[in-house]
Amino acid sequence: MEEIANKETFKSYLFFWSGQLFSLLGSMVVFFVITFWIADVYNDPMISAFASFLYVLMMTLCMPLAGVFADRINRKMLILTVDSLQALVTFALILFFQLGITNLWIIYFFISLRSVFQAFHLPTVNAIIPTMVPKDKLSRINGVNFLFTGVVQLLSPFLGAILLVFLSVYMVLWIDIITFFIALIPLLLITIPSVKLINHSENNVEKSSFIKDFRLGFKTLKIIPGLVIMVILSMLLNFLIQPMNALMPLFILDVHGGEAGHLALAEMIFTGGMITGALVTSIKKSWENKLRVIFISIVMALIGYMIFALAPIGNYYIMGLGGVILGFNLPIINSLYQTFLQTTVPSDKLGRVSSIDQALSSAISPIGSLAAGPLALILGIPTLFFYCGFLGVIVTVGFWGFTGIRKIDIDSKGALEEIHGKIENISI
Repeated sequence: MEEIANKETFKSYLFFWSGQLFSLLGSMVVFFVITFWIADVYNDPMISAFASFLYVLMMTLCMPLAGVFADRINRKMLILTVDSLQALVTFALILFFQLGITNLWIIYFFISLRSVFQAFHLPTVNAIIPTMVPKDKLSRINGVNFLFTGVVQLLSPFLGAILLVFLSVYMVLWIDIITFFIALIPLLLITIPSVKLINHSENNVEKSSFIKDFRLGFKTLKIIPGLVIMVILSMLLNFLIQPMNALMPLFILDVHGGEAGHLALAEMIFTGGMITGALVTSIKKSWENKLRVIFISIVMALIGYMIFALAPIGNYYIMGLGGVILGFNLPIINSLYQTFLQTTVPSDKLGRVSSIDQALSSAISPIGSLAAGPLALILGIPTLFFYCGFLGVIVTVGFWGFTGIRKIDIDSKGALEEIHGKIENISI
């Protein structure tokens, strides 16, 4: 496929990306405030777990469709539309809080809508990266993305906790709307390349159907060596990590007797590890045997998960150690995996493939969120976290040893050319 990324598009991407960081800050603060509010008001693992279940479920259901839209319509308009709708929904929630209408089901509905908008936003933003960033900069820009995303995630819980000390919930929610308008400026000013669907057999533009585009995404995913195995592994690991995502506020507030500041501190320590890992990824120019590095990092991250779970009551030093190990390895895993997708999948199919990949990877995560509540009541939250980490290590080592993925080479130029050749010859 013709290379459409150049120096000018790279500059435009950096400008666009800077605005997205502000938008992410607003979204993360809102997420912190809402999850803290649910845990603080209801103090019930079932309620917290169900909130996480709804978020993951809606994203899993919508993301495959969103990926097809990201490859078919103007990506700039798609981002503008979903971001505007998310800001509008946040404004509606502000009004509900201000009027004292804080029914739990309204909050659940709000969480579900934000998940739908994120399902359309994420694959679209990911799909434009290789169209605006030159191929030789992909690995490092993915690392830089995770670095600055980590900084934002480090600041957001701290900012959210500080704001909650001085402001009511509905006033803190305004930050999402303010950051939306900040992100809107670069989005309106830049040009995002459009990627046309091309029928290579006839060498002309083909108006393919929605269903055909969707099937083409699945066939592309199956052709890439090792990708199906990685998707299945991701499904299992996302299932096992979901209790931590769903029950983190209760783990800090209930099990360890903490407050909003302690929850913010725990998340900041975890994010500090992410920033360090992302810094390493952004500095290192190239990685040999990416799949091996990914598997080693997964095992290390899960060990950090277990250490985090085993921290004695109120011991934030041990908890911090586990959080740093877990956080450090996540950007290495994700940035190398994203680079793997961006180099093996043609730009005109990346929206579909990445969204299908993410949707399948998260397919059983809603069950993990739903099961987290009753399992936490039976086992206790720390024991549940530990078992999930331990099972994750066994699963990861088993996949490396018994699936043959360790023999796959996706780093050589010849291997990539062969993959691209097979993808271009796909018949629907």
